[in-house]
Amino acid sequence: MARSAAAKAASGRVSPPLPPNPAPTQPIPGTVSTSSKNKNKGASKRPNDYTSEGVADNDVFLLPGSDYQLLLGITLLAAAVRLFRIYQPTSVVFDEVHFGGFASKYIKGKFFMDVHPPLAKLMITLFGYLAGFDGNFDFKEIGKDYLEPGVPYVAMRLFPAICGVLLAPTMFLTLKAAGCRTFIAAMGACLIIFENGLLTQARLILLDSPLMIATAFTALAFTSFTNQQELGPSRAFSPSWWFWLVMTGLGLGMTVSIKWVGLFTIAWVGGLTLVQLWVLWGDHRNVTISTFSKHFLARAFCLIAIPVAFYMAMFGIHFLCLVNPGEGDGFMSSEFQSTLNSKGMQDVPADVLMGSKVSIRHVNTQGGYLHSHPLMYPTGSKQQQITLYPHKDDNNLWFLENQTQPLGADGLPINGTSAWNNLEETPYIKNGAIIRVYHVPTHRRLHSHDVRPPVTEAEWQNEVSAYGYEGFDGDANDFFRVEIVKKKSKAGVAQERLRTIDTKFRLVHVMTGCVLFSHKVKLPAWASEQQEVTCARGGTLPNSLWYIESNEHAKLGPDAEKVNYANPGFLGKFWELQKVMWKTNAGLVESHAWDSRPDSWPILRRGINFWGRNHRQIYLIGNPIVWWSATAAVVIYILFKGIAVLRWQRSFNDYADPVFKRFDYEIGTSVLGWALHYFPFYLMQRQLFLHHYFPALYFSVIAFCQIFDFVVARISALGLKKNPLIGKAGALLFLLISVAAFTLLSPLAYGNAWTKAECKRVKLFNTWDWDCNTFLDSYEAYDQLANSPAAASPTSTSKPSVNVQAPAPAENPVAAGEQAKAPAVEQPKEKVSGAPAAGEQRVVHTEERVEYRDQDGNLLDMEQVKALEGKVEFKTRYETRTRIIDAAGNEVFVGAQEGAPVPVAPPHPDVEGVDRETPKNLAPDESIPAAEKSVEGEKEAEGKVPKPASESKEKTAKEEL
Repeated sequence: MARSAAAKAASGRVSPPLPPNPAPTQPIPGTVSTSSKNKNKGASKRPNDYTSEGVADNDVFLLPGSDYQLLLGITLLAAAVRLFRIYQPTSVVFDEVHFGGFASKYIKGKFFMDVHPPLAKLMITLFGYLAGFDGNFDFKEIGKDYLEPGVPYVAMRLFPAICGVLLAPTMFLTLKAAGCRTFIAAMGACLIIFENGLLTQARLILLDSPLMIATAFTALAFTSFTNQQELGPSRAFSPSWWFWLVMTGLGLGMTVSIKWVGLFTIAWVGGLTLVQLWVLWGDHRNVTISTFSKHFLARAFCLIAIPVAFYMAMFGIHFLCLVNPGEGDGFMSSEFQSTLNSKGMQDVPADVLMGSKVSIRHVNTQGGYLHSHPLMYPTGSKQQQITLYPHKDDNNLWFLENQTQPLGADGLPINGTSAWNNLEETPYIKNGAIIRVYHVPTHRRLHSHDVRPPVTEAEWQNEVSAYGYEGFDGDANDFFRVEIVKKKSKAGVAQERLRTIDTKFRLVHVMTGCVLFSHKVKLPAWASEQQEVTCARGGTLPNSLWYIESNEHAKLGPDAEKVNYANPGFLGKFWELQKVMWKTNAGLVESHAWDSRPDSWPILRRGINFWGRNHRQIYLIGNPIVWWSATAAVVIYILFKGIAVLRWQRSFNDYADPVFKRFDYEIGTSVLGWALHYFPFYLMQRQLFLHHYFPALYFSVIAFCQIFDFVVARISALGLKKNPLIGKAGALLFLLISVAAFTLLSPLAYGNAWTKAECKRVKLFNTWDWDCNTFLDSYEAYDQLANSPAAASPTSTSKPSVNVQAPAPAENPVAAGEQAKAPAVEQPKEKVSGAPAAGEQRVVHTEERVEYRDQDGNLLDMEQVKALEGKVEFKTRYETRTRIIDAAGNEVFVGAQEGAPVPVAPPHPDVEGVDRETPKNLAPDESIPAAEKSVEGEKEAEGKVPKPASESKEKTAKEEL
């Protein structure tokens, strides 16, 4: 769409193209208008409008029949590669824990909170539902068996697999729309087919494969639209022009409705659209104000209105499906929760009086209730615990008393909780009132004193407890002043006195001046992991705000004014959920053993361990030939652009050459897509993984194929244009090398049998940290394993005996630590290699052992370990091993020979070392650093159990509250 730059005049020179270089059919800001006297010799007459030079109609609906035949072949090949043994593994893999679990919740209608939009999860649910999935399988653990409960997991994996299959023909059509030769488009499609990382993600119940096809479809649609736009005014507003513009908007809506990574795709399309509009604005001869307005409004409707409407429609379906309370509703406001079945509340009296029996909710942590129970703090005052609890319960009920009892007609105090029921004057609780808060079930009062809390032992925090007994008058440490926060309360009377729901207030401890406070810090197991409540001096306002939810009083009869939560409606629920998703997503800052930082992605430094069992492993790693070539293409373009700018500064007229301009714009467009899908991750402090690079990888593969196309078919100076066989041979050779690399690493994608020797041969770097010791020494050993008694009873419910060991990882000798503690592991539905028939198995012994091994898995004695101390890095790895014995007590060996390794699940992120480059920040106002010193209990120990990436982890009220 850029008019070509003219030869520079003596008085000045032409401005360089803006990065990214505008489409060649568009006039470049600052360029000199084309005229006959500044044309190169032999050049054809250039257009006098925004039509591009050197651009043909690349409409993918007008391809020759042979291209469609090739497209069908590519699709069939992709299907064969993606669907091969899709039934394995037959157990839960990595984040199938979450996305399979979400399908169960959709079918049951139980509300959950996830950081990703719902489109892909809804589609996975649809495939499972059509295959007969009833939602009763919970997907709770990696390795949980699918076969015995009859989960249609293959059907659920089929949706991501279909998306992965369609990615290859979409790449073919995108390259054709960009003007590439057919054999190069086919090469690009095959690079996608034989990319190990994309294959791994496409075979499992994960969101990345649907995200990739949505991103690819958007790139195809916008590339096709750009081609129509570059053909000039004659194609503007034509059916093809409109079709691809609408499809671009639909693609954007789909992409952002799967993951918010789609916002980067929106940025790519939006940036290039602004360039198009800028060029149109500059063509004052052919584009009138009226015409420009039409262009602008068409793009605004298709690229803004359609994606927004599609995105909101997905959440509309999401809300229609999730109508029942679930584990995730604790994240939402009380108003939101009241829209769920059985969560609605009856109208309650509006005025809160002295003598009211109330429940008090915290504002900032999604409405947990002020709670107490007859358990004592193990340290500090050792008085009764005060916590925040997310569910309705009788232990949430409190009685509001004045600091003194009311006086009767005789002038004497009226004792008892009914003392305020028969007063002539209505005892409103006004701003500044001093009250006592009496816990009805245990007859103790809310109390604070200058004692540090058991968990958050900060100087500015005081312990809050329940103190006293029935009939005890209490002391001055029971006094709290009601401080109404007017800017947070409903306008009117709710700003003057306590009103149910409408008044937001603080409770200020009279004796110490601290404020009743809670934050997202969980107490240990001795408090059932409920949320901590303290009294904070200088606590932040959001964390010290409270309100009354339920309210009963004898003076408030049926005719009393009633209130209830306002129905937020669809827009209110939609916007609240977006804010919760954003906050939760930003809070995922803990390190993970398999996370990685963006600088390691283009060079494929490390992958992600997904699953391991029966001497097989699934490890996400890309095809190094594809990754490194794609990265090289980006580097080549960056060098080209730098040199082009330097030459422009020295008055070279390179941009007068149409091929030069097309190279700059076409490849620059793809590199811009790569950059916008890559560099924003540097700004994120949250957990990041290799699969976050996939959209950027897709654009870099496009750039690689475009550069290849220019080199072999479009740049005449290289001489390859006249010898197309050389280009085809080069493409075939490169493809064969890529397929070879794919084949060598494919056991890690499919979970196939593999030998230690083959594994070690392809493990080029220590950072490729899959464990070759997981695999057997020969394929014959796998045959023996398959023919073992365990193969005949895969649904055995026995409890195998277990050794808990801590051998070293492959890279360095390892100290497993002073002690490796683990209980006997029960695997009720798991195939146990070499196990006797069901009903004859029992646990006979468990033991814990520490081992030291070198990088090859060889056992080291203590003398060798001492000699290595200070010379190598010692790492800890936990493993669970099963030893099988027969009825006579003899050990049964199941490998190729005695001593062959038994099935071992690969080390998981949470028991491996973490990536030290991942920053570990605390979300502001969410927890206090001292809270990390919590007393270890049963729940803390459970945190060491392997679990999936917390990026996708469903946040529950129990975890947060």
